[in-house]
Amino acid sequence: MKYENILSKLTLEQKCALLSGADVFKTREIPAAGIPSIWLTDGPHGLRKQSGASDHLGLNPSEPATCFPTAAVAACSWDEQLGEEIGSALAEEAAEQGVDVILGPGLNIKRSPLCGRNFEYFSEDPYLSGKMAAGYVRGIQKRGIAACPKHFAVNNQETRRMVSDSILDERTLREIYLTGFEIVVRESAPASIMTSYNLINGTYANENKHLLEDILKKDWGFRGAVITDWGGSNDHAMGVKTGSTLEMPAPGWDSVCELKKAVENGRLKESDVDARIEELLDLIFFIRNDGKKKWINPDPEAHKKLARRAAAESLTLLKNEKDFLPLAAGTRVALIGDFAALPRYQGAGSSQVNTPHPANMLECMENSGLELTGYAQGFHRLGKEDSELLEEAVSLARKAEAVILCLGLDEVQDSEGLDRQHMKLAKNQTDLLRETAAVNPNIIVVLFCGGAVETRWRSSCRALLYASLGGQEGAGAVVDALTGKINPGGKLAESWPESYEDTPAKNNFAGNGRMTEYRESIYIGYRYYQKKNVPAAFPFGYGLSYTTFSYSDLKADEKQVAFTVKNTGKREGTEIAQLYIGKPESAVFRPVRELKGFCRVELKAGESRRVTISLDDLAFRYWNTKTNRWETEGGEYLLQVGSSSESIHLEASVNVEGSMAPVPYTAQELAHYYTGEVQKVPDEEFSALLGGRLPAYKRKIDRNMTFGEMKYARSPLGWLVCAVLTALLNHSLKKGKPDLNLLFIYNMPLRALAKMTGGIVSMGMVDGMVMELKGFWIAGLLRILFEFIRNLLRSRIMEKRIQDKRYDFSEK
Repeated sequence: MKYENILSKLTLEQKCALLSGADVFKTREIPAAGIPSIWLTDGPHGLRKQSGASDHLGLNPSEPATCFPTAAVAACSWDEQLGEEIGSALAEEAAEQGVDVILGPGLNIKRSPLCGRNFEYFSEDPYLSGKMAAGYVRGIQKRGIAACPKHFAVNNQETRRMVSDSILDERTLREIYLTGFEIVVRESAPASIMTSYNLINGTYANENKHLLEDILKKDWGFRGAVITDWGGSNDHAMGVKTGSTLEMPAPGWDSVCELKKAVENGRLKESDVDARIEELLDLIFFIRNDGKKKWINPDPEAHKKLARRAAAESLTLLKNEKDFLPLAAGTRVALIGDFAALPRYQGAGSSQVNTPHPANMLECMENSGLELTGYAQGFHRLGKEDSELLEEAVSLARKAEAVILCLGLDEVQDSEGLDRQHMKLAKNQTDLLRETAAVNPNIIVVLFCGGAVETRWRSSCRALLYASLGGQEGAGAVVDALTGKINPGGKLAESWPESYEDTPAKNNFAGNGRMTEYRESIYIGYRYYQKKNVPAAFPFGYGLSYTTFSYSDLKADEKQVAFTVKNTGKREGTEIAQLYIGKPESAVFRPVRELKGFCRVELKAGESRRVTISLDDLAFRYWNTKTNRWETEGGEYLLQVGSSSESIHLEASVNVEGSMAPVPYTAQELAHYYTGEVQKVPDEEFSALLGGRLPAYKRKIDRNMTFGEMKYARSPLGWLVCAVLTALLNHSLKKGKPDLNLLFIYNMPLRALAKMTGGIVSMGMVDGMVMELKGFWIAGLLRILFEFIRNLLRSRIMEKRIQDKRYDFSEK
């Protein structure tokens, strides 16, 4: 064993104690054994280290930090190097604030546009997600700070996220939902990884042997620490047995007793505990041994400039009728929209960064070179109709040569803890667009939102710029793009369908009950729209420029493609060339084409450049459920180079030798998957895809009943708690300021009380609550009282024993 000298100094109790947190964001320490504590904090796009007492969702304010563009924005840059620069800047600020582990980046797949946390995730495509996330991890860790990519895995909704069960077949799991994580592990070797809350095919991710042992460690060679999401531990002993290293946030001494008891009764081996301790020590000493790299005083001004450049590189121009943009200097413009003065630059939840002075459009217009005729709020962001605001905006629009109309989603629509109900903009915003366009057709819509929205209204504007949630400097980048100081070159990292009804998972996303069936299989985003021939409003990889590009002279084989890109316009600009691979004649059902490479090319007017994109071992593989491994289907493949998933400019065919594996499916057995008609897959077909009988869900009153489900209990007390929580939650949503702690509690299972209260609540007390909810009212309350006293006494005894000078387990 690598750390035998340390392990030999530890008692079993001490070992067990090390595998759970001491505080919301801090691990335990044992100075006598040379084991320090480490500090973890949120930081996908900016640090959130709280200045006072820590809590999971930001009840107390955090230290000021740079707010970079969210992952949804940065992905539109298709720039791995940019991701690395952002990661490095995050690490510098982490070092200054004494943070050791940054909880990010997030790279879950955007299965549905309605996921409330999509703003934190990169893409609907696993290849792009993995490449961008790997860049972030390299940047973070080269400064001696540990990255913690999340949430592993198949975590694609916020509704009932702590108890939802993702039901999917092995091929879909491997090809779509794990490939991004595989790329991150293999290309950037993260020091840690965070498991997700949900179950996968009936087993919680944090105790899923197939996920943690078979895939993460054996297949991919991951050697880092596995950390639970906050409150994401269900069975701590089983988690430790299957490869989960650290239980967070602070479950108290009850968790230590649980683990120790599991070893003593043979349910868990002490060697399993030792293995997890070694992983934890690897994480700790990675940070401590690389400490000389990280103590770099961050340059706030440099980080501010990086935030602005990142936002600028990611701006995506979706419409520019007759080259209406950029606006000439001196153009008289009206600035309209609530988001122009009070910016949307980040989402709500645990990723929320405390940025003292975020830029806004109104202030940035002052030095733009444009003549601002005035500003009008135009609408209430929460959807309330106001005729006076509308009339004021229309009146202002009449006086201008062009109107910059800032539209988007409110804070409730881009938030951790709840999913969106639809893809539409608020009616008062689309009404405003229609009314202003009626008096001034020169409308430029700037969209501030963390994901795709329906844009059937786009015919009413001459230009459409997707700004997304561009961080603290996003507004300045937008003004630079509108005036031509920069040339927007971003490309969409997710498809924008015409309507939610067109999306593949619409009938199976975050529905009633805990089970979420992934009946659409591999057909997510552009994979579905192309297979089913459903036109998207804006396809994956789409984005315009103020200049034009041409592609020519393609040379291709199994190892690489090479081609020439030329800027054929009059402005300097950036093109993002994309490589897709498809197999027209296939015995295995598959998409029309899949992204397998990309390159960001910056060219001056008239300049051309030879571009080479190498093909790796991901290029031609598919997961074969019959052989239970990656296989290659032999035959002809099309290598297609284009400017989006729908705009293919060059194409070559190559013949690839196959692995001669048996075909795992038949077109008769899985007809809907061969045709792509996956919105309504019959039960028998989905069952065949899964390789067995469809699982059935039966609601239970147990440790995993959520507070929101207490209305189904047999206890008046449970009904009352649920009713009060629901009323408080609805009140906060109506105000447009979702109470994230209420949301968390509403969707939280009872067992999380024993994992997130610092030891105040034990699992025995939770079992008493379950008795109460089952209708054993008196017995349940007595059990709660008994277990409370028992836990109090046991914790005091254990803490006293741990504080013994022989253990020196004190916390500083």
